[in-house]
Amino acid sequence: MKDVQNSCDERGIAIQKVGVSDVHLPFLIKTKSGSFQTVLAKIKLTVDLPEEFKGTHMSRFIEILSDWSQKPVLYRDMEYMLTDTIDRLQAKRAHIDINFKYFIEKTAPVSGLKSMLDYDCVFSGELARGEHLDFTFGITVPFTSLCPCSKEISQYGAHNQRGIMRAKIKQQLGKFVWIEDLAEMMEQQGSCQVYPLLKREDEKYVTEKAYENPKFVEDVLRDLVLMLRKVDGIQWFEVECENYESIHNHSAYAAHVESVDK
Repeated sequence: MKDVQNSCDERGIAIQKVGVSDVHLPFLIKTKSGSFQTVLAKIKLTVDLPEEFKGTHMSRFIEILSDWSQKPVLYRDMEYMLTDTIDRLQAKRAHIDINFKYFIEKTAPVSGLKSMLDYDCVFSGELARGEHLDFTFGITVPFTSLCPCSKEISQYGAHNQRGIMRAKIKQQLGKFVWIEDLAEMMEQQGSCQVYPLLKREDEKYVTEKAYENPKFVEDVLRDLVLMLRKVDGIQWFEVECENYESIHNHSAYAAHVESVDK
């Protein structure tokens, strides 16, 4: 049959990214314990397309993802996956974004009951033929914040809210921070952590913990920046914090981007 995709295009435009998006597959993510966690991933996989080709071979992207979905993945495995993509598509550069929910077991602070908390994560990689992987890891972590101003001016209590902090990081070649470790470090920066399962004694603890540790969204962001500066091997990071305000019909927001010289 005629291969239209391999036919010549005369418009003289090389496309930087062409491929598949919103591919949903079960994927295996390596865990800190040495095992793996099965997640539902939403994936975008692309390559560059030279100006002389009319199109790429879309079926090959699905073949590649189907093959790699059976193998536990971490950042080094993504380099092999993108090398495979470059070879099969005869490309010079490949890109991938793997978005997934990752579950970590949390222990309630007083009762000790265990439950699972979900974290939105993304592995992003870019690889040029013959070079090393450019890898970015992103995670969204929930937290509780309590308003210092409310505490200071109120005779009774203070208003608090649930917030989220997002971090994207790039690390030096050969360095990697585990999802579990980065989530734990980030959770320490809010007024209190979020737990899926709380009994009455736990609820008392988290209420008082937040009250004793009031923070504006700016405080959370600055503490997050200071923490990330200390993580071994981080070259660049981008962070956002957002408080879903309990007394306003809007959110409080702060963001920061930084390259780290070590």
